[in-house]
Amino acid sequence: MKMPSISRREFLKTTATATAALAAATPANLFAAGEYGGNKIPFGLQLYSVRNECAKDLDGTVAAVAKMGYKAVEFAGYHGRDAKALRKLLDNVGLKCCGTHIGLDTLLGDNLPKTIEFNQTLGNHFLIVPGLPGKYTKTRAGWLEAADIFSELADKVKADGMRVGYHNHSIEFKPIDGELPWDTFFNRTKKEVVIQFDTGNGVAQGGDPVKFLKRKPGRVASVHVKPFSKAKPNALIGDDEQPWKEIFRLCETVAGVEWYIIEYESDAFPPLVSVEKTLEVMRRWGKC
Repeated sequence: MKMPSISRREFLKTTATATAALAAATPANLFAAGEYGGNKIPFGLQLYSVRNECAKDLDGTVAAVAKMGYKAVEFAGYHGRDAKALRKLLDNVGLKCCGTHIGLDTLLGDNLPKTIEFNQTLGNHFLIVPGLPGKYTKTRAGWLEAADIFSELADKVKADGMRVGYHNHSIEFKPIDGELPWDTFFNRTKKEVVIQFDTGNGVAQGGDPVKFLKRKPGRVASVHVKPFSKAKPNALIGDDEQPWKEIFRLCETVAGVEWYIIEYESDAFPPLVSVEKTLEVMRRWGKC
């Protein structure tokens, strides 16, 4: 479906109005500062958080993200742009690419060299698969087969400076034959296969970040910083129920995290407001 067009002036005006409205509605003591660890891991933004804005005005959205203070973006779709155009856009606003979410098929067969070339142009090293076809996820044998594919891919892309990884949702924490698919998969893969752990996905199914960030020391190269709250499903970070102090401690001492990647999927607030407010929380907590 073709997205409706919006002028740059309209886009910026709408964003500014929404930001002011949220700021006025936010209690002064919310997202209070505290001791959340001293290590400064750079923050990127998963552009899926602002996907509709990207579809309307990719250049304006990416520029707005850079102005907020993000250091990088992770792509989840390219909005019809080729790699050179995307790289130019990032360079123009001073952003890096800290990852791409891509389908497994883009890494198989003749597609792999093209995917590598595309991401080399972007300056990206992390090829992250955010989900698998059903034939791999319905049985334990399927997860084991997928793990072997990822291990082979990790070997193939290494010489090109790339790393292949997998991003969890909730299915990985529903036992199959007495074992969690998350364990089945990552126990089988080579250590070179990157874990991208999403702190919000799967918590209700038992995917506790504190528990799973410890499971594979040094392999969690990036973390999706995402809130979770049973009481307030649309809560922003700082107003949710995640144990952020412990999560950050583990990320910075055990897990091996190189990038924090903010993702916010609720529609409680305008997306650009939500991701800016989230970064403000990180600043108050001394994380960036």
